Amino acid sequence: MAARSGKPITTWAIAGVLVSLAGVCPAGGPLRVHPTNPRYFTDGSGKMVYLTGFEYWDVLRDDGSPGPDAMGFTQFLDISQRYGTNFVRLWRWNELARFRYSRDGEAFQSSPSVWARTGPGNALDGKPKFDLTKFDPVYFDRLRRRVSAAGRRGFYVSVMLFEGHSLQYSDQPWRWDGHPFNRHNNINSLDGDPDGRGLPIDLHTLRVPAVTAVQEAYVRKVIDTLNDLDNVLYEIANESHPDSADWQYHIIRCIKGYQAAKPKQHPVWMSSHGGGPANTVLFESPADCIAPAPEGGYRDNPPAGDGRKVVLSDTDHLWGAPGDHVWVWKTFLRGLNPINYMELRDLRADTPRLDRARRAMGHTRRLAERMNLAAMTPRGDLASSGYCLADPPNEYLVYLPEGGDVTVDLSPAGRMSTEWINPRTGDASAGEPTSGRSRVSFTAPGPGDWALYLQRMPSAKEGAVQ
Repeated sequence: MAARSGKPITTWAIAGVLVSLAGVCPAGGPLRVHPTNPRYFTDGSGKMVYLTGFEYWDVLRDDGSPGPDAMGFTQFLDISQRYGTNFVRLWRWNELARFRYSRDGEAFQSSPSVWARTGPGNALDGKPKFDLTKFDPVYFDRLRRRVSAAGRRGFYVSVMLFEGHSLQYSDQPWRWDGHPFNRHNNINSLDGDPDGRGLPIDLHTLRVPAVTAVQEAYVRKVIDTLNDLDNVLYEIANESHPDSADWQYHIIRCIKGYQAAKPKQHPVWMSSHGGGPANTVLFESPADCIAPAPEGGYRDNPPAGDGRKVVLSDTDHLWGAPGDHVWVWKTFLRGLNPINYMELRDLRADTPRLDRARRAMGHTRRLAERMNLAAMTPRGDLASSGYCLADPPNEYLVYLPEGGDVTVDLSPAGRMSTEWINPRTGDASAGEPTSGRSRVSFTAPGPGDWALYLQRMPSAKEGAVQ
């Protein structure tokens, strides 16, 4: 039998309007992996938490560059909230005090720094040298204020502890000359480049114990600053190099060990990219969740989450800026959490593709909160489209990337309500109820991609009991 669309309903979105969803429910406790459905987190209330949201490079440190791109943190949260997201990746920007990304470009000054610039003497950028035994209170005050502000508005915040892209790809000479661990930049005689190569990549290894000790002290300071807050996750490093795995494992264990004696324990995640540790390294890590590299189809045909880790599928590490709303919905239907729709410098920049992808994050979040997501698992075998989240016989969410027809195996189910959702707008339309206990064919109500939500209707006997 075929089921088609019926009378439009406005259950949870209106085309062309940004829907504010975040901020109505601050975190009920620190996130932890859900005990029965480890594809997702739960908070202290026991509620399932599906994470989705953005990043912005200057969200914690200022990069010092001039121009109209600068956006305040409050404005960033305003925009994120209007799109209905609940996740912020708090970018550290880079580990360098001074940097540049073009050989002919201007070198910029990042601030504030983790460590205090006390001198005596000046570093290579002409400012006072760092004392690596003293932290800059400006950095940690800003860190706490911004995590707290986001938490009051219902956002979970991923705190990026280290940044590997700048150590590999920023231009010389500042790639090394701008780092606090250059022996010319600190008063502690710490040298993070013992071979004199002018490259700081050893900093994300365990090669120099003195470096590791300073890093561990910094991580403990971050935990001390944020431990009482509920809305925190820790990301070890953005785009660190392939040989950083043992170092990242070590930092993960340090965090977990230090948190064990604290009132609250927050999850830790490990991320990769096209040139970073392989996905197998991520899945074998002691992290609670991971952001995989493109290998395995995470761009175009994401593998189903199997519960080994919570997967934060991150557009930054899959493409950078490409991707669209279809990617968001595919990722959601495979039991993953789509995050960081790569915004480059400015969330205010707008194109139809960007806007649809951002909206899709809010649409899927609202739908996740509407469903009993804790009981649902990826069941691509139940739908001819290959995309299905299901809790047979109670709920089925099916995605049709190409639209058209789809067949869904409802053989354990009884009578089901049907609802068509337009992934591009979030509009929902009620369809005719359908009988389960068989494979049922459905036809999308219009061109383009569609989502189909099926929910078991109580029988007459169940209704009488209620």
